[in-house]
Amino acid sequence: MLQPYAPYVAGAFGMLVGSFLNVVLYRVPRGESVVFPASHCPHCGRTLRAWENVPVVSWLLLRGRCRSCKAPISVRYPLVELLTGALFALAALEFGVTPAGLAACLLCAVLAAVLFFDLDHLLIPDVLVIPCALLALGLAVAKGAALSGLESAAAAGGIFGIIYIVTRGRGMGLGDVKLATAIGFALPLASGVAMAAASFVVGAIVAIPVLAAGSRGRRDALPFGPFLIIAAFALLFAPQLAFGPFDAYRHWIASL
Repeated sequence: MLQPYAPYVAGAFGMLVGSFLNVVLYRVPRGESVVFPASHCPHCGRTLRAWENVPVVSWLLLRGRCRSCKAPISVRYPLVELLTGALFALAALEFGVTPAGLAACLLCAVLAAVLFFDLDHLLIPDVLVIPCALLALGLAVAKGAALSGLESAAAAGGIFGIIYIVTRGRGMGLGDVKLATAIGFALPLASGVAMAAASFVVGAIVAIPVLAAGSRGRRDALPFGPFLIIAAFALLFAPQLAFGPFDAYRHWIASL
């Protein structure tokens, strides 16, 4: 009975989780508590009222500015909330109101935090990788695919580990190796391998325009974690994006 409404409820709850992720992403790197003090404007320090903390809606009503000091509020805040809400809705659509659905939602929240943390700091901390691994393994267990998840984690981690060793850490960070291994638990073996390949495709699609625009030089570091996470989301929710071309090729060969 709850299933038809599950994506909407999950999406709304996901936006609330995204609002909390914004607090975590802002305060944790600064060594601040995520609980105290209450949400406030980082410019003038005024404590925000309840209606100013409604995900996405408050940002729109305030037109992206603090009500008191008129300082701009980054558009990234509603983007994080919308992304997390969308991921929760997708998880509910894909796995339903099940333990697997809950694990997928929580895994998506952690991966969203990793994505933006890596963008900001070029770092993937173990404090995020460990819960990612546990939730990914929990998702595999809930789907009855624990063995396949272990194989996928070994394959994905092995691929990135080899790159890390061969390049002596210049082509791949150790955090990326750990993240690939952690995410691999949630995927079957074929998807784990495809995730590794797809992450480089995503990286090329993003990096080429960035380099062409001159916003970063060739020697400037680009965080690889976001590319890996985007590939993981594709393999988790839309595996046909990765395997579709191969299926079409296989059917074409069979028709000859």
